[in-house]
Amino acid sequence: MVNRRNIRIKVMQLLYSLETMQSGENKSGRNAEKELTGRLELSRKLLFYILHFITEIAQYAEIDAKQRASRYIVREADKNVNIKIAGNEIVWALFESEAFKMAVSQDKLSYEEDKDLIKKIYIQLTETDEYQRYILEESRNRKAETKILQFIFSDLLLGNETFISLLEEKFENWDDDGETAVATVMHLLDKPRSLKYNLVEFIGKDKLDYAKDLLRTVLEKDTHLTELIKPKLNNWDEDRIALIDMILLKMGISELLYFETIPPKVTINEYIDIAKEYSTENSGQFINGTLDSIKKDLEAQNKMNKIDFKKNK
Repeated sequence: MVNRRNIRIKVMQLLYSLETMQSGENKSGRNAEKELTGRLELSRKLLFYILHFITEIAQYAEIDAKQRASRYIVREADKNVNIKIAGNEIVWALFESEAFKMAVSQDKLSYEEDKDLIKKIYIQLTETDEYQRYILEESRNRKAETKILQFIFSDLLLGNETFISLLEEKFENWDDDGETAVATVMHLLDKPRSLKYNLVEFIGKDKLDYAKDLLRTVLEKDTHLTELIKPKLNNWDEDRIALIDMILLKMGISELLYFETIPPKVTINEYIDIAKEYSTENSGQFINGTLDSIKKDLEAQNKMNKIDFKKNK
């Protein structure tokens, strides 16, 4: 669900916030860990909000049917509103998930203020060829159940400017977490049998420990990490290096030194990619060269102890 790349980005952003704080503000590690946990929790809320919004659209079929049946003059078409999508097997798998029930209750998920948007998207859905094919098929099969929900999400929701604006308004993390949230939703809809496990394990203990350990290590070992970086700056004044690059270098060296289960190549490649996306045009190359040079120094000094999984099999 939450992957290590997503965690690295959140740690990077938090460290950046701490570095740019005014000198009088509280920068304690304990507060930083609390802030990190809060940011990860916001990622969870974003995911469940999207999943619940999809179920609301599917369930609107029943509301539509009841409203049509209660009209003063009931037309023939009003008597035969197809509510197949309201019983979508994946929607009900979500409803039966304890994690989903807990999130709906805990996050107080309610779409009363967004009911017009839900109705609009539902009506738009009923006018599509994809929906007509779905309801014409009398039997239910997992592929069709998945396909119609993925269509609602990828075509009708992600393609709707109002919905995207809603996410941006409600979730300040949408720009950073949107890509991961989209991929996760599509994965869950494609593999409904994993709903129960994945929703409960949105961020397992191992990943939460990794996030906190990475943040704590950079904060506690800051002086040592800086000393390892300085010789590699090649006449560059430390103050002229982009702050994001310095933070990424410290995070990368922390993983090389203190996270024995993460292969060095994985660490370096991850931070190159993050630098390319979040820092300057030349940052990827700078991070690559600097981390690789420090890695070689640490290996020569026998200071990098990594677990060799192949030997342990």
